[in-house]
Amino acid sequence: MKVMTRFRPCIDLHAGQVKQIVGGTLSTIESDLKTNYVSSHPAGYFAQLYRDSNLLGAHVIMLGPGNDSAAKEALAAWPGHLQVGGGITDANAREWIDAGAERVIITSFLFPIGRFSLDRLKSVLASLDNDTSKLVIDLSCRRKGETWFVAMNKWQTITEMEITKESITMLEPYCSEFLIHAADNEGLQQGIDTELVSRLAEWCNIPVAYAGGARTVEDLNLVKQCSRGKVDLTIGSALDVFGGTGAKFEDCVTWNRDNAN
Repeated sequence: MKVMTRFRPCIDLHAGQVKQIVGGTLSTIESDLKTNYVSSHPAGYFAQLYRDSNLLGAHVIMLGPGNDSAAKEALAAWPGHLQVGGGITDANAREWIDAGAERVIITSFLFPIGRFSLDRLKSVLASLDNDTSKLVIDLSCRRKGETWFVAMNKWQTITEMEITKESITMLEPYCSEFLIHAADNEGLQQGIDTELVSRLAEWCNIPVAYAGGARTVEDLNLVKQCSRGKVDLTIGSALDVFGGTGAKFEDCVTWNRDNAN
């Protein structure tokens, strides 16, 4: 396992457009949605930008319906190098790999009525010929007291799965990475959940990407310190390419280059 934090980019899609939103406001009620930024560029533009900067491990997240075409446009711009998530099931996981995804990311399908289903996880893997290198498990979560529970359905439904060393250890044999949004922090630029980052570094033996609350390039150093280089960081709303003022995209690219093994 690599031991160096790196910046990972994202392409968040909502209603076919590249957007940065406040994660906790996603629901079926459109008026609840709080949007930080709507890009004038299509998804393929950002995929090409990441390709030109050789930023590996980027995730394309489809937030609700109407995003398939935009996601496939991104995959076509950099085949075999982008992860895709949002509505992935055992019925379509292979389709997304065939469309050019490096890996598929899965969450809600694993939690029928909010309860984890190992059978569903195994069925997704079976659709990928049991190739764990093609699967990322999304354990995006919300805080409940002093701990975290996996959140599904656009982060609106809290499941019964607590994020613990035991639950991480149980899931690791079935995937190649974890993606974990701190949903309470997502899109707010109010700071990293450093306690969660530290726990992930302690518990995870496979690569893990954290997202939520990043404000500046200095947060890459913070995550590197908290995780001893074991956890990667996604910066979204703070990036200048997404209308942010806290972090310049080129500075993040430079940080990766300067901190490469």
